[in-house]
Amino acid sequence: MKRLDGKSAIITGAARGIGRAFAEAYVREGATVAVADIDMERASATAAEIGPQAYAVKIDVSSQDSIDAAVGACVERAGGIDILVNNAAIFDLAPIVEITRKSYQRIFDINVAGTLFTLQAVAKQMIAQGRGGKIINMASQAGRRGEALVGVYCASKAAVISLTQSAGLDLIKHGIRVNGIAPGVVGSEMWDEVDALFAKYENRPLGEKKRLVGEAVPLGRMGTPEDLAGMAVFLASAEADYIVAQTYNVDGGNWMS
Repeated sequence: MKRLDGKSAIITGAARGIGRAFAEAYVREGATVAVADIDMERASATAAEIGPQAYAVKIDVSSQDSIDAAVGACVERAGGIDILVNNAAIFDLAPIVEITRKSYQRIFDINVAGTLFTLQAVAKQMIAQGRGGKIINMASQAGRRGEALVGVYCASKAAVISLTQSAGLDLIKHGIRVNGIAPGVVGSEMWDEVDALFAKYENRPLGEKKRLVGEAVPLGRMGTPEDLAGMAVFLASAEADYIVAQTYNVDGGNWMS
């Protein structure tokens, strides 16, 4: 028997990168998966490539109407929701004296409010179903510490870790286990965007920051989205039923806590 047989999952930001790797892993383990993304064209292509157990759902996690519509679409298609992965996120960086309210607001709208209110909507559905569930929030090693140029993003991911603790403690009475994953540096499309920002503010050639941070990982390389998939499957499975309100580092030894 596969570890997620008969389960229905929704993964936000799943059209590419880490979210896509999780969707592929969940389908391999027997789940039906909603590839939820703001880019519906790419989400549809990803779902088609994964196979018939995957389907695309449009979601903008900064819009409550969009979140509610996505939850409704999953219930209509799969009969309910057993697993949520809050993966949708954005990144920006700037020195403290150059941070703008617009950048701050957008990062917190998506990374923090998006996580909270998607979690809330799915938790309400799980409570109505009466069979518990698993919620996995994607944090970051950036949420474990400050970084000179990354103040707002670090703060947003620290908030995700804190929300994971609070939601985990509150929702366990309904049989809903809330936990998190804190990746280190992952060589995805998003990191190419991060590298370009570091190149701008640290006066580096493109690609140098990405190379240096990869070399600095104790394991000797950046992670891949697939490196995180095992933890995502584990936390969604019955093997993790006694784990509540924890955030696990999956980072090649980059951070210890």
